[in-house]
Amino acid sequence: MALNQKSLAKILQHAETLCKQREVRLTPQRSKVLELVCAADGPIGAYEILDRLRQTIGNPAPPTVYRALDFLLEQGLIHKLESLHAYVGCSHPDHPHASQFLICSDCGDVREIESSGIADSLRQAQKNTGFKAKRPVVELLGTCARCQISNDRKV
Repeated sequence: MALNQKSLAKILQHAETLCKQREVRLTPQRSKVLELVCAADGPIGAYEILDRLRQTIGNPAPPTVYRALDFLLEQGLIHKLESLHAYVGCSHPDHPHASQFLICSDCGDVREIESSGIADSLRQAQKNTGFKAKRPVVELLGTCARCQISNDRKV
């Protein structure tokens, strides 16, 4: 989700406001990690974040990046895509929600959706089984509409 500078500044300001409301600290380093995740063209891995961070901060250690990512996850500012071992910015961090993603295996595009039907179904399944999810994340891997059209043209 590559963003222009104005959109990125708006996201960072919104994150700062949310953190103040929650009485947690969005340090400059956490903010920089959030900026790198949101500015990436798609999902970004921790070591790629570390490499990009080294261009601006010097020589941060991997635990520093993982701590920042953990904080951003806890605050709902980013999501971890388990199937890709990568992170994406949250499209609506101002309220808690079950994360649902459509991931194109052809072009790498990731879309976050918010379906109350899926969330309700997951809650009911947890209730029925006594299971407690840490992060109720649904990832659908497939082919986006744009790639399907492109693939159809190639046939």
